[in-house]
Amino acid sequence: MILSNIEIHKALDEGRLVIEPEPKPRYKEVGVKYCPYDTHTIDLKLGDEITIPKEGTYAYDFMASGNVADLIAKNSEKRTLIPDQPYRLKTGDFVLAQTLETIKLPIDKGPPYLAARIEGKSSRARCGLLVHFTAPTVHPEWEGQLTLEIINLGKTPFLLHSGMAIAQLIIEQVYGELKSNPSQFQKQSTPEGTL
Repeated sequence: MILSNIEIHKALDEGRLVIEPEPKPRYKEVGVKYCPYDTHTIDLKLGDEITIPKEGTYAYDFMASGNVADLIAKNSEKRTLIPDQPYRLKTGDFVLAQTLETIKLPIDKGPPYLAARIEGKSSRARCGLLVHFTAPTVHPEWEGQLTLEIINLGKTPFLLHSGMAIAQLIIEQVYGELKSNPSQFQKQSTPEGTL
């Protein structure tokens, strides 16, 4: 079951969903042009660090031993987005980024447990920008920022600004009991997934 905006607000108030910093305002009041809550989604913003894969002769080899986050980190460069200097994502370019917000789906409050899905925004996709196009599931017990895979398939460059609305979160209720099983990326602090 997907939660409505009112149910999302209840989950935030009860601590079953934690978003830090919490997107505001909760409702689109008179005179307010933008509200991050739609009928059943919450907009998330782009954080200020991106990871840019290096061009080279290496190949990602997932059959070799090693940590995925370490493999990506060794073959990438980092860039910090400055408010007045966005990153120019050229056609065909790919970067990793994170949400500005930290998401928590605690299970210590008992059922009903919550999970989430992160999806790109259609307004960005219409310009050719794909945001988080794989593995959208955010499991119960998750705690951390969410990594975004971003690629420009459009015909023109796309400017990535720190703090821009970049993706949307859909909150779902999980049926039944569950057993703790933390993700390998739990509490990640970088786009590639390292702590």
